[in-house]
Amino acid sequence: MLAGTRLANVWEETAVAAPSVPALAGSEAASVLVIGAGYLGLSAALHLADAGVDVLVVDAEQPGWGASGRNGGQVIPGLKHDPSELEAMLGHERGERVWRFAGGVADFVFDLVDRHKLDCNARRATWIQGIHSPKAKARALRRVDDWVERGAAVAYLDRAQVASVAGTDVYLGGFADYRAGALQPLSYARELARAAMEGGARIRSGARVVKLDTQPDGWRATIATGESVRAATVIVATNAYSDELVPGLAGSIVAPSSLQIATAPIPATLRRTLLPNGETLSDTRRVIRYWRLDDAGRLLMGSRGPYRDTDAESAWSHLARDVRTLFPTLRDVPFTHRWGGRVAIHVDYMPRLHRPHPQLIIGIGCQGRGIAWQTAIGAELGRVAIDPRYDPALPFSPLQAIPFHPMKALGVAATIAAYRAFDRLGLS
Repeated sequence: MLAGTRLANVWEETAVAAPSVPALAGSEAASVLVIGAGYLGLSAALHLADAGVDVLVVDAEQPGWGASGRNGGQVIPGLKHDPSELEAMLGHERGERVWRFAGGVADFVFDLVDRHKLDCNARRATWIQGIHSPKAKARALRRVDDWVERGAAVAYLDRAQVASVAGTDVYLGGFADYRAGALQPLSYARELARAAMEGGARIRSGARVVKLDTQPDGWRATIATGESVRAATVIVATNAYSDELVPGLAGSIVAPSSLQIATAPIPATLRRTLLPNGETLSDTRRVIRYWRLDDAGRLLMGSRGPYRDTDAESAWSHLARDVRTLFPTLRDVPFTHRWGGRVAIHVDYMPRLHRPHPQLIIGIGCQGRGIAWQTAIGAELGRVAIDPRYDPALPFSPLQAIPFHPMKALGVAATIAAYRAFDRLGLS
């Protein structure tokens, strides 16, 4: 079914040219060191540079190499938890601040794109969350009421309305969020890097930080190649690719694979029946499916993959089956690309900010909504780096390891298998 597909990321073939990012040449110093050149780190660097701060970003790879260049390109506001849930979890005042912030993160992205003229095919488009079970329908109806009560541009769609947009009638209804949108995710990361460098930020590739030491005047980061960077403040933005650079950080998340496949461009006659106005879609299943069309008319379908890294075609086979099942009219459209990356998830589906030292700031966990959330929270971390007294929208919390984390691969595999069964039976 996947014969002929290449293990290749379609975004890499369609992205704007990568900015010229040199390797670290000798030791350097900066006021703020950002470790990680994904959305979080690049946004923090851009906002720091805009404020006139001397900032240096280092990454083991090129900007956007990780999940920032491999995701579905959906710009989704909000978090997994709804406003009333956030108020119950965090208290009314803090909860309200968090949901207002989260509800505005898509606007934040599009404002940033406009302000810096980022060339990333960004567009406003409705995000639809397809409802797969009666239990999920009840949750979606509560979600609509929760957000509408607070003035958000969301709505409930019935089965026929969702089918007319999604191109399939498998969903009972849908949650529609009109604040959302889409973009070319790798272009966006590269353009963030370009804008940050034009603003004065320095970015260095091939610079994997292997050790952080406190110094009388701040921090010293040791690079695998032997160089070092000195900085007063460090922002760690490694997300799903975190290791033990900060003790306990990697053990606080699970980082499963998110895999995608792409079809060849769909004929125009069929394209009109599938997300005709550029909508994006994901669903309410525990093992989520998400899809959209890119600017060339390819269908991009994504879902969870195995916890281990693998190149085997079989890891993507469930996505091909989903496409053929959901869209029988596409049976003759071949698949051309398959790729994947890792996402950072906390067990309660909430992102985290950590501050194990007054000048060591960490943001981690996007829960599958990384483009908008990570961009906006990167600006918040930049504000903390400038003014350590600043209280970000999401409060800092202590690092907490997941129990039995060394067995996470087995646990995630078993959990995904159970979730797939719940999804099939309508129990999720």
